Amino acid sequence: MQNTPQTRDSALRYGSITRTLHWLMAVVFVWQFTSAAAHLLAEDSPLDEFMWSTHKTSGFLLMVLIVLRVLWALANTGRRPPSVSALARLGHACLYLLMIAVPLVALIRQFGSGRAFSPFGIPLMPGFEGDKIEWMTDLRSNFHSLLGWLLLALIIGHIVAAFWHHLAGDKNVMRRIIGTPRH
Repeated sequence: MQNTPQTRDSALRYGSITRTLHWLMAVVFVWQFTSAAAHLLAEDSPLDEFMWSTHKTSGFLLMVLIVLRVLWALANTGRRPPSVSALARLGHACLYLLMIAVPLVALIRQFGSGRAFSPFGIPLMPGFEGDKIEWMTDLRSNFHSLLGWLLLALIIGHIVAAFWHHLAGDKNVMRRIIGTPRH
């Protein structure tokens, strides 16, 4: 029997599209949080200037990926591996909520600033003349950073929980997102 790649999710493991979106987002999140940490800890350094210059574009990429991921998850409703607990279900719901909220708050703030935004050369927001829209620009200082660091804490919790399950003997938790079959 030939082993063909499984693109859709199943009750046993996530398909290749879900896994690709998961790991691609993981890489971009590492980049994104590294840029935020460099900006916080080494402001005005060459590292900060390089990393921070990519922060908005990386955030936009994450927004696109999360929209694709949510749509793909909805298309796979009923096929996905079951959650290991109600706490895991709640944790994943919070992750998805924050993965949408953090870049959305940034986009609202960007619009309110009146500055143009063209990630990857795509003219997303043309910008405008006149006064900033204060409540929109206040979102960043009031929520974007706070929600971003909360998202990082949840991501770390997600990673710790996955390893904890793996080390506690439930090897299938890691296998279903890595893609290796059960033995």
